[in-house]
Amino acid sequence: MVSETQSTSTQSTSHFHPRDVEKLPATSPSSPGSISLGHDRSDTLDQNTGNFAVKQMGNLRWFVVCIGLYLTAFLYGLDSTISADVQGPILASLGQLHLLPWVGTGFLLGSVATVSLFGSLYTKLEVKWLYLSSILIFEIGSAICGAAPNMQAMVVGRVVAGIGGSGVYLGGISYISFFVSPPKMPLYTALISTFWGLGAILGPAIGGAFAQSKATWRWAFYINLVLGGVTAPIYIFCLPRHGTHRHEKILPRIMNLDWIGALLNAATYALFIISCTYSGTTWPWDSGSVIALWVITGITTILFALQQWTTFCTTKEDRIYPVWCLKVRSLILLYIGTAGSSAILQCNIYYLSLFFEFTKGDGPISVAARLLPFIILMILSSLLCGALLPKLNIYALWYLISGIIALVGSVLLFLISTATPSRNLYGFEVLVGAGCGLTFQAAYSIALSKSGPDKANSVISFINVAQLGGGALALAIAGTVFQNVGFNTLQSALSGRGYSTGEIREALAGGYSAILTDGTPEVRAIASDAIGSTIAKVFGISIGGAATVLVTGLLMRWERVQMA
Repeated sequence: MVSETQSTSTQSTSHFHPRDVEKLPATSPSSPGSISLGHDRSDTLDQNTGNFAVKQMGNLRWFVVCIGLYLTAFLYGLDSTISADVQGPILASLGQLHLLPWVGTGFLLGSVATVSLFGSLYTKLEVKWLYLSSILIFEIGSAICGAAPNMQAMVVGRVVAGIGGSGVYLGGISYISFFVSPPKMPLYTALISTFWGLGAILGPAIGGAFAQSKATWRWAFYINLVLGGVTAPIYIFCLPRHGTHRHEKILPRIMNLDWIGALLNAATYALFIISCTYSGTTWPWDSGSVIALWVITGITTILFALQQWTTFCTTKEDRIYPVWCLKVRSLILLYIGTAGSSAILQCNIYYLSLFFEFTKGDGPISVAARLLPFIILMILSSLLCGALLPKLNIYALWYLISGIIALVGSVLLFLISTATPSRNLYGFEVLVGAGCGLTFQAAYSIALSKSGPDKANSVISFINVAQLGGGALALAIAGTVFQNVGFNTLQSALSGRGYSTGEIREALAGGYSAILTDGTPEVRAIASDAIGSTIAKVFGISIGGAATVLVTGLLMRWERVQMA
């Protein structure tokens, strides 16, 4: 059983002197790795010497590094939601309605399918070069999307961008864990969610603005290339190096990765999302194809669990999933709570946008403005937790408060209709955003303090899987609910009016349809009510996420976490 008390660092920052840096070994038993702050300098860094590393870099350089890290988090959030308001123009330009859901889902699939692999890579390879490679992959994916001649190319580009985005997001979290001392970590990680949230809220507005301009929807993706080019000097010249095995040959490190586990992990997520996407929409639920998909998904999940448990074709040290975390009660609860918070965030940020678009007739700019109560409270509560957690450090209390507030707001959203006044909707947004933000990033600093410096990389990977995986799976389930319930509700509401199955599917795709653009006022009102009631049901996913956070808070030990 892994100890739940933080191991005491054997190295104090007061023992360091710049003249002594060259005398230090590349790694130490209490260190997750070594850093390079210049061209010929290596330093030992543990969880209590982050301030030393920052001092060696200089405050100005560290400030510039933080700008780079937070900007990539912003871009990741931007691309997570930018497709919400460009699906209609993309469909009009590229056609192939049956592939349209993958414009949004493909990005999430690329992210969640590779999150464990990137978590393992960040423990094996030089962090700076892996981070730069992730940015490059993200930009390549964006370029493919912008230049896509058909829907197949668009889907490929979204998956590639999602893979790069996953590496970028995990890289930012990893850098903070390596270079920031435990008392400051909650605030720095809270800023990651702040900039991610800003990107996510501006995504639909920016995408819609480009789609409505002469630049067209293609610049919703090309903009990433421009921003990446402008900020490239930060990543190339300012980011410090850091690696746990930097003096070892790179090929053996790559060869020793758990590639079978990575393949099974990616297949598990991919099959689950594919099954959700096609069930009831492309094929009926009782069809042989859908049944086969779900059976294969279950078998693949079992094979992955067995392979990780038995370490087949790998070792306990190299397996892609940190199984040892499953032996620690507090880490399991933090994992589940983080997944619940991520589910709340993803569900609300996407479907609140759709609700205002469908029921209020809002354009992308107006939708972004209406989401401000949610995103502002999410950011403020996340920052509040980051600032106060080191002092008010009974972490179970944070999860209890988070779960209660988010649960109340989610239940109220579940009960809304097209007749619900906007002021009420804003109030519900405030509750959900405040509850979600309190625990969205909290687990990173808590889990690191509960484990120990030598387990830092594994713990970060573990929480990363919860955060990205929880959000992606929640959106996949929410999409299944929206498409299936929405189709049945809309078809029933418009029965006898001569609309085809394809036209009803188009209406659910986001505004590009004969029903919503060319229908009579009566037809548009009926469609709006039907889609609005469907979206309200989707907020049941948010209720489930909030209830999960609340239950984890009830099950956590009533103890303090030491961040010193």
